[in-house]
Amino acid sequence: MKRLQNKTALITGGNSGIGFATAQDFIAEGATVIITGRTQASVDAAVKELGPQAKGIVLDVSDMNQIKALRDKLKALTPIVNTIFINAGIAKFSSIDQATEEHFDEQFNVNVKGAYFSIQQVLLLMPEGSTIVLNTSINAHIGMPNASVYSATKAAFLTLVRTLSAELLPRKIRVNAVSPGPVGTPLYNKLGVPQEQLAQLAEHIGNQVPIGRFGRPEEIAKIVTFFASDDSSFVVGAELIADGGMSTL
Repeated sequence: MKRLQNKTALITGGNSGIGFATAQDFIAEGATVIITGRTQASVDAAVKELGPQAKGIVLDVSDMNQIKALRDKLKALTPIVNTIFINAGIAKFSSIDQATEEHFDEQFNVNVKGAYFSIQQVLLLMPEGSTIVLNTSINAHIGMPNASVYSATKAAFLTLVRTLSAELLPRKIRVNAVSPGPVGTPLYNKLGVPQEQLAQLAEHIGNQVPIGRFGRPEEIAKIVTFFASDDSSFVVGAELIADGGMSTL
């Protein structure tokens, strides 16, 4: 029997990158997957590629009105959600002397507030034995210049993993996190870095990975599937760092 047979999963930001790769892996393991994305076009394209086991919802997690409507939209598609993978997020870099209030608020609104209230909306649809997986980052552990705001948003997830784990124990809902290092996804085109500098940035970051390359989205997806399945039934409030040794060697 497949590991996620007869399960329904919600993946925020599931239209590309790690979220899309996770949707593919969940489906291969038997799950029905509901993905979210910010535009109808991106959601429709992803659902078409994923196939009949996929459904989609347009959701901008920076918009509280859209988040408040999430539960009803989910209920129109499924009576229960067995797994949430909180993956939607943004990353923008700035030195502290150049950072603006807009730079700060945008990342906290998407990465922290949007994630927190998305979970809140879905919890009432989650039965005992469900799982929540947060996509954080090794930036929560390392001191990377110009990443202070982004890193702070991801560090908030590590506390959330532990506090929600304790709070949801009576409901037998497990919460865990994956912390990727550099992964080849469309996120790198959205860092706020001029296009001509992206190649240099990628080379600089890649040189810091002991394994000698960027990670692949499907490698992170396998970890999320582990956390979503009964293979990790004794794992609660944990973080798995997947960074090719960047933060550990």
